[in-house]
This record gives sequence, structure tokens and C-alpha cells, in this order.
Amino acid sequence: MSKQMSHLDNIPSTPGKFKMDKSPYIHNRLRWHSSLAKLTFWSFMFLGLILIFFFRSPSSNPLPQDPSRRSLRTYNWGGPAWEKRVRSSSRIRSRNGISVLVTGAAGFVGTHVSAALKRRGDGVLGLDNFNDYYDPSLKRARQALLERSGVFIVEGDINDSALLRKLFEVVAFTHVMHLAAQAGVRYAMENPGSYVHSNIAGFVNLLEVCKSANPQPAIVWASSSSVYGLNTKVPFSERDRTDQPASLYAATKKAGEEIAHTYNHIYGLSLTGLRFFTVYGPWGRPDMAYFFFTRDILKGKSISIFEAANHGTVARDFTYIDDIVKGCLAALDTAEKSTGSGGKKKGPAQLRVFNLGNTSPVPVSDLVSILERLLKVNAKRNIMKLPRNGDVQFTHANISLAQRELGYKPSTDLQTGLKKFVRWYLSYYSGGKKAAG
Repeated sequence: MSKQMSHLDNIPSTPGKFKMDKSPYIHNRLRWHSSLAKLTFWSFMFLGLILIFFFRSPSSNPLPQDPSRRSLRTYNWGGPAWEKRVRSSSRIRSRNGISVLVTGAAGFVGTHVSAALKRRGDGVLGLDNFNDYYDPSLKRARQALLERSGVFIVEGDINDSALLRKLFEVVAFTHVMHLAAQAGVRYAMENPGSYVHSNIAGFVNLLEVCKSANPQPAIVWASSSSVYGLNTKVPFSERDRTDQPASLYAATKKAGEEIAHTYNHIYGLSLTGLRFFTVYGPWGRPDMAYFFFTRDILKGKSISIFEAANHGTVARDFTYIDDIVKGCLAALDTAEKSTGSGGKKKGPAQLRVFNLGNTSPVPVSDLVSILERLLKVNAKRNIMKLPRNGDVQFTHANISLAQRELGYKPSTDLQTGLKKFVRWYLSYYSGGKKAAG
């Protein structure tokens, strides 16, 4: 979206020099004429700016000027046809189905979770703001994919209280799958405000609406393995300390866990946090290493592979998207009802947090080797020291709690998962029809 700026030249009030007459009468008359000319000029300029603003403004927008929406991008929502689509998408079509509001539904995990819920007969309504953190056309393609399966994605912002309240007025959601967030560790150094706006303010806004809903929904939301930060004990367990975040992104996710505790304690909201470990697969995020490694290897560009101090290995607990989806659905299915009513807690409510990982950390250099074999192209490797940008040396999930409580059992190894990703990637970006970032 291009930003247009206008400016006015500094036009001198007296364009030329002249000899001032000493007569007071002539002096006053000239000064009066000069003032009148200035007044006329600036009046016309001001009128012109008003006309430009009037004709360029979206005056045709029928949305009400709700004060809570003024700082947000304007979206077209509301009306009988819109409400009909919301209800239809949210309609439960199986005997014991649930009705789920999925935030961030056009995102990587959100798309897969929404599709899986819809396939088993649950009511699903998506919400996404389609921001441009990465190529929005990929999000639009995911949206089209979901719409073909009957999932409607409302275009809007989780910070928009009026919209969220309206959604809960139209549909009595039994569950919320909160996946909307500003992702990425490194981008936090460029735009820290976006993380506070989405991951903290947006989460609080959603919880505020949920605690006042009647009935209150049970909420499952995406935390992150990043909360373990500089923790050196492996594998990472939910009982380990999470007070040493290595990035602002991690800090906002940790803040989210504390905020969840507060709303559970005060308002009786049922809350389950899921700490995802490096999710990958088809329809993934272009800012993830496996994705842009694939792109750059195919383009013949060199790729940067980080190593820790003393040539230490950088490894990640890569988790295939289908395994993550199974964990998300299990969390929804085992979530107990919230206990509040009218914004007041009636009794103790469920509060949980789980690791969802693969339990098999793989060095990033091995990831590249697998991609080389699958793409049949040798990568141009550029070995670099791990920068101080929030990246950590390794992640490794202890999933025993999720296994016991959710029946979570990942079954896809990295070789198999990457093969599926590469097949999708080559199909999606084939023929030069789409630019891969």
C-alpha cells in the first residue's frame, strides 16, 4: 500500500525587491494589500487541501465510526448477508461437534487446523487481518483453499472489540483456537511495536471479549518453544524456567502465558497454551529457514547456515504440521468448560500448557542436506556465527505431558515431512506463476 505525501513549497510573500515609499498612507495601503493577498492565497490553498482530502477519502464506507476502531484498518463486516455466512460456516455438522472461532485462520497453522476441524464436522469460523509481514497472496491462496471446504474467514483484527463482540452475538462459540500473532524472532528487532500490538494487546482484547461472553468459550492458544529462551537443560519441560527470553517475540509469548493465568484466576476462563516447536510443512511460512532455503537453493543463491561458538551445532526440534494439528485438536477436545458467567468467576477453571514438538532435534546443516537430495541441487553454503538477534542454539521438546494428557504422538520424521513440503512447493511455485518471496 503506497503512502502518498503532499507538501507545499515555501513561497516568499514578496517575490521581488522594491523601494519602500516613505508615505505612511502608501505604506499602510501596501501592507494591507499584501496581507489581503496572503490571506486569499492561503484560503485557496486550504480549500484545495480540503477538496483533495474529501475526494480521496473513503467516504463511501458504510461502517460506523466506533471510537474503538479508529486506530484500526477498516474492514467491511456486518449486515444480513455477512451474518448468514458467519452462521453457515459456524454450523456444527456432527453429533458431538464443537463450534470454534479460529483466529489467524489464514496463517500456516490456522489453515491446517481450520481444515481439519471442518473435515470432522465441527463448526469453524476464521478471523484474519491478512497483514503483509509476508506475502499476502499466500494467505489469500490459503483462504481460497478453506472457502472451498466451507470455512468463511472474516477479515478483521483481534484488537477490534466491536467486531469480536459482534461475532459472539451472532454465534455462541464453544471454543476459541487463538493462533493470530506476530511471528518471527528476528523481525522483532525491526518492528517491536507489532509484537506488543498483536501478541499482548490483541490477546488481552480477545480475553476481554471472551470473559464477558455468555457462555464463556474454552480457549486454546499458541504459545511458543521460544519461551525457554536461554534455558540450557534439555529436553525442555513445561516445568523448566521460562524467565530468560532471548528475543522480544519470546518475551511477548511468555507475557501471554502470564496473562492467561490472570484471566483464568479472575474470570474462570478455561485456557490451554501450546508451545509449538519449529513447525514446518506445505503451505508454510516464507520466513522460516526450511522455506527460504528451498527458494534460494533453487535460485542458485548462497544460504547462511549458523553455527554456535567453538563451531557448535545449531539444531531445531522440527515438527511436521500434521502432528501439530493433532495436538491442537486434542487440546480442544480435552478442554474443560470455562466457569465464569457475566464476567464473574463461579469456580476453579482449567489452566494448562503443553509442549508440542517432535522430540528429535536435527542440526540445521542436516536439514540442508535433506533439501539438497530432494531438490537434486547442491546448496551454496555460507557458514556464519550465530548472531545476537534472538535465535537460540537448539530446541528440544519433552512431550511426556502432552502424551499423557492429550494422547499426543508425533509420527512424521524430517525426511518424510520435507518430501511433502518440497512436493507442495514445486507445485505451488511451478511455471513461474508465483514469485517465491
